Amino acid sequence: MKSNIYLQGFLTFLKIGLFTIGGGYAMIPLIEREVVDRHRWLDKEEFLDLMSLSQALPGVFAVNFSIYIGQRLRGLRGSLALAAGIVLPSFVIILLVAMFFMAFADNRVIEAVFKGVRPAVVALIAVPCVKLGKAARITPSNVWFPLLVAVAIAVAGISPVYIIIAVAVGAYIYGRYFKD
Repeated sequence: MKSNIYLQGFLTFLKIGLFTIGGGYAMIPLIEREVVDRHRWLDKEEFLDLMSLSQALPGVFAVNFSIYIGQRLRGLRGSLALAAGIVLPSFVIILLVAMFFMAFADNRVIEAVFKGVRPAVVALIAVPCVKLGKAARITPSNVWFPLLVAVAIAVAGISPVYIIIAVAVGAYIYGRYFKD
């Protein structure tokens, strides 16, 4: 019996949205495991390209991811199914938190849980950064570039939009005039 790709995609992204704490970047390892390793909807190279594209486009990172994969699998309906899967858990959880947060805002246990989750979220975000660095062939000789960009954004307050534009122009010039 042939599986329903819409339902399979919806449930896959529902699971990703439901069990990933920390947002888009923390979802990367789970998305990669499901999309590349388990279902083989994308290969590793296409996954990395999509990650860059999803980051550069306006909107929510994970939603951009799901829309692209859904489009690749089954067009507009696939995009809608996968986007619904990734958005639904967050929508329901935020709705529930909004309904009950004020009643538990001063609860010490709830406060402790939130403080305890923070380091785990940092780790969930750090792991894909390290993996992405390896996949992008970041080495000790070229690690200065991503560090310089991070400092430009975090310390100097330069908008990531300007950095993306500058890198795109620089890459074009390099590819057009300097690459053999």
